[in-house]
Amino acid sequence: MDLSSSFKAYDVRGIVGTTLTDQIARAIGAAFVDVLGLAGKTVFCGGDMRRSSPGFVEAFSQGASTRGADVYDLGLISTDELYFACGSLDAAGAIFTASHNPAQYNGIKMAKAGAIPISSDSGLFDIRDLAQRYLNEGIPEAESVGTVSSLDVLKEYARKLRSLVDLSGIRPLKVVVDAGNGMAGMTVPAVLDSQVLQALPLTIVPLYFQLDGNFPNHPANPLEPENLRDLQAAVLAHGADLGLAFDGDADRCFVVDETGQPVTPSAITSMIAVREISKARAAGEVEPAVIHNLITSQSVPEFIQAAGGRPVRTRVGHSFIKARMAEEEAVFGGEHSAHYYFRDFYNADTGMLAAMHVLAALGEQPSPLSSLARQYEPYSSSGEINSAVTDGVRLIADIQALYEQVDGSLIDDLDGLTVTAESGDWWFNVRASNTEELLRLNVEAKTAGTMTLVRDAVLEIIRN
Repeated sequence: MDLSSSFKAYDVRGIVGTTLTDQIARAIGAAFVDVLGLAGKTVFCGGDMRRSSPGFVEAFSQGASTRGADVYDLGLISTDELYFACGSLDAAGAIFTASHNPAQYNGIKMAKAGAIPISSDSGLFDIRDLAQRYLNEGIPEAESVGTVSSLDVLKEYARKLRSLVDLSGIRPLKVVVDAGNGMAGMTVPAVLDSQVLQALPLTIVPLYFQLDGNFPNHPANPLEPENLRDLQAAVLAHGADLGLAFDGDADRCFVVDETGQPVTPSAITSMIAVREISKARAAGEVEPAVIHNLITSQSVPEFIQAAGGRPVRTRVGHSFIKARMAEEEAVFGGEHSAHYYFRDFYNADTGMLAAMHVLAALGEQPSPLSSLARQYEPYSSSGEINSAVTDGVRLIADIQALYEQVDGSLIDDLDGLTVTAESGDWWFNVRASNTEELLRLNVEAKTAGTMTLVRDAVLEIIRN
């Protein structure tokens, strides 16, 4: 069994029973301990609601304890629950999840003690290579074998989030939440409702809260517009103030307003950034840093600067964001993909905390969300457009060569190709997918007409 196909840049993704089996999970657990030097130390492991997750957690725990770690099985958890455990208890851990992927998939997200991410640049491929050896040669037993026991962190996770955003004084809000049969069906009642802690001035209308890794209603991927339709209809039917949609492992959160229209992740990034900058400045920070990736709206750094913060631009991808969060001691970071990162949450991403900031921003003032969001969406955006290609490198080179001939065009190769008009009226980024034969295009302009012209011109090159 070759592990190279299932180890990606940031995590592990595989087909259950084919590229991810109990035997593989056991080998990865053993390699995780050895590569990170965790013999004699605590390791956390949990899983999402997929049918294969409990077996994989058990196998990983066996492999880790065989190599001398003391493993705590966290049971059913969201990804940000794992980050909470790793951050608050200063121990490394792993969660079995394939996030928004279909039911036949599962995978692993890993973190070092303190919720520091593990990627291809920080040990993930070393774990892969040692796990491959253990698969081929067997796992040696440590001189002192570790233990496996259980630990429930849900209540403490909920308390932590409640301590970061006080919702007790907001005006009453009706909120439709689409959990997509994913882990938000467990974490939302614990954090936003009264299942674990005292009630908040929120009326939660649940949609698909039953944990079911077969995803019987729709894929747990709110990034695709068709997967928001049930939420949009429910917001209108219930006369709700807003709707929230989480992906399968609940680390991403998408927002729709009271009219059922999506609020862009760039607008959410700006909204939360302003709040976090204000809090940090009130505590004495002069110019708090906020991280944003290069394809968030140009308005994001503008709002950060206007609020007295310092915008820091980075590549797409959570390992880059988290690394810059630590390097810059940033208070917050946001991505176009609805990943939101918080210094107060171990520099890790959490969709739930982002949702709480939106609820607070809405509930602390009288206007509807559509009006509030409009303040943070001044420009016209194409959204991310994917095109199947066979030679993405050549296509990007062709696009660059063309726009280098356009007077005043500013060329940037931080992540793919970014071209900005000298006037500042428009920009676009085109970059290759890390996992598929796709080119991803994002275009933004000051007017919808300009955005359409630029979008269509670049797409013609890519597709023709």
